[in-house]
Amino acid sequence: MPQTPQLQPAYPSSIQLLVDGAWQDAADGATLAVYNPATGETLGQVARAGTADLERAVAAAQRGFEVWRWLSAHERQAIMRRAAQLLRERATTIATFMTQEQGKPLPEALAEVRAGADIIEWFADEGLRLYGRLVPSRRSQVQQLVVQDPVGPVAAFTPWNFPINQIVRKLGAALAAGCSFLCKAPEDTPASPAELLRCFVDAGVPAGVVGLVYGDPAEISRYLIAHPAIRKITFTGSTAVGKQLAALAGQHMKRCTMELGGHAPVIVAEDADLALVVKSVGAGKLRNAGQVCISPTRFLVHRSVQAELVERLAQYFEGVKIGNGLEEGVQMGPLAHARRVAAMQELVADAQAHGAQLRTGGHVLEGPGNFFAPTLLVDVPQQAAVCNTEPFGPLAIVRGFEQLDEAIAEANRLPYGLAAYAFTRSLKTAHVLGQRVEAGMLWINQAALTSAEMPFGGIKDSGYGSEGGPEALQPYVTPKVISTAMI
Repeated sequence: MPQTPQLQPAYPSSIQLLVDGAWQDAADGATLAVYNPATGETLGQVARAGTADLERAVAAAQRGFEVWRWLSAHERQAIMRRAAQLLRERATTIATFMTQEQGKPLPEALAEVRAGADIIEWFADEGLRLYGRLVPSRRSQVQQLVVQDPVGPVAAFTPWNFPINQIVRKLGAALAAGCSFLCKAPEDTPASPAELLRCFVDAGVPAGVVGLVYGDPAEISRYLIAHPAIRKITFTGSTAVGKQLAALAGQHMKRCTMELGGHAPVIVAEDADLALVVKSVGAGKLRNAGQVCISPTRFLVHRSVQAELVERLAQYFEGVKIGNGLEEGVQMGPLAHARRVAAMQELVADAQAHGAQLRTGGHVLEGPGNFFAPTLLVDVPQQAAVCNTEPFGPLAIVRGFEQLDEAIAEANRLPYGLAAYAFTRSLKTAHVLGQRVEAGMLWINQAALTSAEMPFGGIKDSGYGSEGGPEALQPYVTPKVISTAMI
């Protein structure tokens, strides 16, 4: 692999907790190491919160809520917009930190940070439209109102694959609704979330309204979800962990939003524009080295065009520049962990053992870092693990079909229902797919197009609730009836 370039700006040697508006070390001084997945080198240390830190953080969130909830929507909007502006001004520094700790190419990291600012601004403005209702009464002397009350302090659990994006979708909705926000951010990628929250502190958000902790995920989730001050849980991560947290939230009567795993199908009809397929979802497959919950993975292709599409995809995969995300022209960086590399190797070996054809990739790249070649497996039997398990890496599979019903049945076979893609020139086919494909999001003849104003979420084992659009604010508010008799 190419030599690591000189890193500017320098990654912070120590990343602290944010509690009650102040940056501080863990009470017991505990830390965890942070590594660069492109080189294996240690970048710095992040504070590891203990129970005492968590208790102070929750108490601060409760105090912050009692201040933030009573600010007007216009005051909240102004602070959030200032934070978004600071995020834009600091985008290069924050994106550089993200690339160092997570691995994605710098242009991808920059796009994520800038999109994060857009999301914050959209939610800031949407908070002005969190309307109540005046309901006509059955008695003339009674006035009936329905108002939207913020639910209370929120505990958010966010993943390492999108350290900014997955926080701002939760943070924006929570703050716009009038809630305080305590985030358990990923220990693997701590610097970029810290700089995001720093923007809110510097923008003037009152102490305790936003908080940030790192540490043992199981320990923190058990503590925060059970704490009586926490009234809302929001989680992005694997289905297995999501089910555990949802069950724990249910025990304590906490409402929750779950954005979980996927295994997105790509249905390619016989009349599809194959160049568009490769341009759209070929690039999408390798975005963030495939470590994306909506990554297109299961290519279900009409047999009449299967051979041609396989060759086009293989050529695209083989032409991608792989390396350290800070280097010029790199299109795909490393996987975030060595365990992801091992998972790719196991899935490829299992598929081949079941009779799949390895068209390209399937191997670890030489040199330091967690680099795995973009991989394309063809004619993969349904019994292979990769047909049933989300690969979460630069691995795509191709299976053929003769009738559209076969493709739809295969697309719906798994318990996942997050994202799906389809390509066809037929309006009739597109209409049928829109009605019958079981997914929270379906993109036809295009790459994934996500934006703050559109719902983002899945069905079945891919979770419930939305993290986009006006729908995203509803889990953070409670409708309250106020009925007044005139005397």
